[in-house]
Amino acid sequence: MTTAENKPEPPPKRPRRERKESGFVAFRTALTAWLSRPLASFHLVLALTGVLTVIGIVMVLSASSVASYNPKTGSGVYSLFIKHLVFVALGSVVFWLGLRVKLERIRRMSATATVICLGLLVLVLTPLGSEVNGSQGWFKIGEFTFQPVEAAKVALAFWGAHILVIKYNVIHQWRHLLVPVVPIALLMFALVMLQPDLGGTVTLAVVLLALLWFAGAPKRLFGVILAGGLAGVLVLAVIAPYRLARVMSFLSPDADVSAEGFQANQAKLALADGGFLGKGLGQGTSNWGYLPNVQNDFIFALIGEELGLIGCVVVLVLFGGVAVVGLRIATRNIDPWIRIVSGTLTVFLVAQAGINIGYVVGLLPVTGVTLPLISYGGTSLVITMLIMGVLANAARHEPEAVAALRTQGPGKFGRLLRLPAPDPYRPPATRKGAGRSGAKAARPAPRAARPAPAQERRRSVREPVRRSAARTSTATSRGGAARTTASRGTRSTANRRGHR
Repeated sequence: MTTAENKPEPPPKRPRRERKESGFVAFRTALTAWLSRPLASFHLVLALTGVLTVIGIVMVLSASSVASYNPKTGSGVYSLFIKHLVFVALGSVVFWLGLRVKLERIRRMSATATVICLGLLVLVLTPLGSEVNGSQGWFKIGEFTFQPVEAAKVALAFWGAHILVIKYNVIHQWRHLLVPVVPIALLMFALVMLQPDLGGTVTLAVVLLALLWFAGAPKRLFGVILAGGLAGVLVLAVIAPYRLARVMSFLSPDADVSAEGFQANQAKLALADGGFLGKGLGQGTSNWGYLPNVQNDFIFALIGEELGLIGCVVVLVLFGGVAVVGLRIATRNIDPWIRIVSGTLTVFLVAQAGINIGYVVGLLPVTGVTLPLISYGGTSLVITMLIMGVLANAARHEPEAVAALRTQGPGKFGRLLRLPAPDPYRPPATRKGAGRSGAKAARPAPRAARPAPAQERRRSVREPVRRSAARTSTATSRGGAARTTASRGTRSTANRRGHR
C-alpha cells in the first residue's frame, strides 16, 4: 500500500500566459517555415484570387437581384448575376493565359499592345464608341461592353517597364527617364479625359507613378508630378460643372443629400445600418434602389450593411494580403522587368481598391472606380484576373521557385493547369569593352549606388587622358624592354667573338 508521503507530487502547472506565448511562438515558427517554401508566393496569389472572386460572386448575387428584374425587357432576377458568372469564366481563362504564357513573350508583345490600346482609345471617341453613364469610353458588342482604358493600364505597365529596363544605365538623365514613357502616358491621359473619365485618368496616373518609383526615379520628380497633377485636377474640376458639384458635395456632404451627395450619404447610412455583424446576406435594403449602382461602384457599402464590420475588415485584410504578396514577389525576383511589373501592378490594384473604399466611407470624392474582383464583372474584372495571373506567373519565376520546379517537378497545381517549367533568369549579354558597368545593367541597383551626372561628366573627361597615359607608358616600357634586349644581344655577341 502506498502512503500519502510516498505519492509523487504532480508537476507544476505552467502559467496561462506562458502557454499562450509558447503557442504564439509555435504558430509564428510554422508560419515562417511555410512562407519560406519556394512556391509560397504562388499559392498565396491563387488563394487571394479565389477568395476575393468568391466574395464578389456572392455579393453581386445579393446586390443585383432587384436591379436585374425588369418585366418590360423580360429580364429576370438573375440576369446580371449570370452575366457576372460569364465574366468570371472569361476572366478565369485570361488568368490561366497570364499564368501560362512566358513573361518574356509578354514583354516582347508590350509595344504592340500599347499601340493597339492607343488606337482603341482614339476609336472609342468616334461614333464607334458608346456612351455609358455620361462617358463615351465603351465599345458595345451585343449584350457585352468593352472599356479600352482598362487594357491600356496594363499595357502601359508592361511597356513602360520594358523601356525603363532598357534605359537603366542612362536613367539618371532626365531625357532618358521621361522620354518616351511620360509622353505616351500623357497622351493616354488626354484621350481618356476626352471621354471624359476622371477615374480612369487617376488610375493611369497611379500606374505611371509606380513605374517611375520602382525604376528608381529621383524622389524630387514625384513632388513635381504630384504638384502638377493636383493643379490639373483642380483645373478639370473647375471647368466641368458636374466635377465641381462632386467636389463641393464631398466638402459639404450634408448640403444637398438629394442630388450629388445622394450616393455618398446613402453609402454611409448602409455602413451604419450594418453594425458589427451585419444584417445577413440578402437582408440589406441598399439593393432595393436606395443606393443606385450598388453592384458596381458601391458594393463595399453593401458588404458593410449585410456582413457588418467583420466583413469589411476581412475585405481590407485580403487586399492588404495582395499588397504584401505582390511586393514580396517584386523583391524576391532578380529579373528587373519582373520586379518593376510586379510592383507596379500591385500598387495599381491596391490603389484602386483604396480609392473605391475611400469614397464609399467618405474619405475621397466619388470617382466611379470599381472594387477589384468584387464589383460587378466586365472589362475591369477580366483585366484584374489577368493581372493576378501575371503576378502568379512572376511568383513562379522567383529563383528558389525556379530551382524547385525544374528539379522536383511542376507540383499539383502545375500538373493540373499544365504549366511549363519557368526558365532561369539570364542577364543580357554585355558588349565587348563594357566592363563591370555593363554587367551591372542586368539588375537595378539602389539609387545611392548610381553615379551622379556631374561625376559621369568628370569621368568621361578623365577617361581619355588615362587611356592615352596608359598607352604611352606601355609603349615606353615596351621600347625600353626592346632596347635592353638589343643591348644584351650586342654584348653577348661581342663576348662570343672575344672567346673565339
